[in-house]
Amino acid sequence: MSGIARRVDVCVELGDVRRVGKQPRVKRFGTGKSWGARRSVMTCNAATTPGTAFSPPSAVHHPPPSHSCLQEGESLYPTLFNMPAYHSIFLEDRDVPVIGNFPVLPLRTRTRGPAYTLPPLPPNAELEVSAENESYDCVDEILSLFRANVLFRNFEINGPADRMLIYGTLFISECLSKVKPNMSALEASKALNNVALDHFAIPGDASFPLNQAFEPPRDRQDADTLRQYLSQVRQEIAVRLHARLYLGGAGPSKWWLSFAKRKFMGKSF
Repeated sequence: MSGIARRVDVCVELGDVRRVGKQPRVKRFGTGKSWGARRSVMTCNAATTPGTAFSPPSAVHHPPPSHSCLQEGESLYPTLFNMPAYHSIFLEDRDVPVIGNFPVLPLRTRTRGPAYTLPPLPPNAELEVSAENESYDCVDEILSLFRANVLFRNFEINGPADRMLIYGTLFISECLSKVKPNMSALEASKALNNVALDHFAIPGDASFPLNQAFEPPRDRQDADTLRQYLSQVRQEIAVRLHARLYLGGAGPSKWWLSFAKRKFMGKSF
């Protein structure tokens, strides 16, 4: 009898196979299983012959996900979790001043400080800024890459600009932890402003979580300059994050708050 192609759900981690009626199936994960376990579920097509025993998953060849195998709504996790994190486009910039090994990149800001100030944008143009725009700055990049990079526990530092990306990503996580789902826009604005202005650690301080990758300032003057610059960065992130959380006056956005408990690189401020 010729083989009949049947759709079989194959679980990589569970080898418990059972028959339900005439179709071989694999037990699916229950709702109580962790997200880490559920992400390993792959769906593919396997050929089986009626009347023959179905091989357990350990003996089945699992082809890599492809357009011919994956159907709408199926998992791409095995592919996605092999992807590298996004790095800063400002790595290409030359002659960027650094304090320790932290870059002092230009900012589009009204807050006074040591940063070189970029030209302001027209009204209502803050949310979508092209990387080719002369006013595009590191805060735009941090916000645009946050929800992708925060999923990673490892991050290879390719230069000083990547340290800015790391710092900004961790600070956004701290900001999101202060915003509650029932907060009004005014309450959230106050909470974010307080986080930005609170006393914070800089590289070299005992409480700074990434001292193994960030060099301390060489003297007190550099330390004061770095603190002033980071204060500018924090205030800009807080203002622009608030605009995204309460887009159109409604919010806070669940598409941002859903990332509040994620810990980039397993670290937090």
